[in-house]
Amino acid sequence: MHEKLKVDSAPRLRAVMLRSCTRGPQDPLRRALPAAVPAVCDRLQECAARIPEAREVLAILEKCTEQQRKGHFPVVVFEGLDATGKTTVTQAVTDALDAILLRSPPACISQWRTIFDDEPTPIRRAFYAAGNYILASEIAKASTQAPVIVDRYWHSTAAYTIATEINGDVQNLPPAQDGVYQWPEDLLKPDLVLLLTVSPEERARRLECRGLEKTKEEAEMEANSLFRQRIEESYRRMMNPACQEVDASPSKEDVLKTVLQLIKKHCAL
Repeated sequence: MHEKLKVDSAPRLRAVMLRSCTRGPQDPLRRALPAAVPAVCDRLQECAARIPEAREVLAILEKCTEQQRKGHFPVVVFEGLDATGKTTVTQAVTDALDAILLRSPPACISQWRTIFDDEPTPIRRAFYAAGNYILASEIAKASTQAPVIVDRYWHSTAAYTIATEINGDVQNLPPAQDGVYQWPEDLLKPDLVLLLTVSPEERARRLECRGLEKTKEEAEMEANSLFRQRIEESYRRMMNPACQEVDASPSKEDVLKTVLQLIKKHCAL
């Protein structure tokens, strides 16, 4: 569906890295959440000698453009915990709008996901952040051809990082309006972000029906409801763009109707 990206921007990316600002001391949360291309590259470079796949990710990242420009078709991102209906809804919306469906992490690096999932948080999140920037190049190209539907993007990376690094209940999260909830300045923005939500009981029922092996984070959510609450609250505090919540508990037909109404309202369709 998508042609191979042209390798014409490595010098510009290196220039961005050289211009990367003077960085002062960082708290653990901000170190775990690399919110710009230079920080992502630095983190992956640090572990490249030990993790050969990090070099592969860097090589792909260097082929992406420094500034991705969105095309004239709308870009809609769907976020939410596992088993909130993202796969079903994104496919249904893609079919209804004759759109292009993209997922994070993108296919070109998703085969290394299990490797990075076993790494410490800073390295794991650098992998997912790199995936967002690589995905942005795919979004930029696809949005010149048709509407683009994206299954997870930056907000997932940020929400899971914040919830992992902060302990206790939601009162311990950084306050609303904190910079950690801001969209990275050098990452292509979507036109709309929809956050699918269901009750904890309904989500547990759906997970059980799926019968899939739980991820490390899913197992922690099951054992620790505070972790799930921190993720959900972090999603709600995201800014520029904020997440619009959609109750995904009704039938898939009703959820699709609601989602299409929101897209029509907020996007040029």
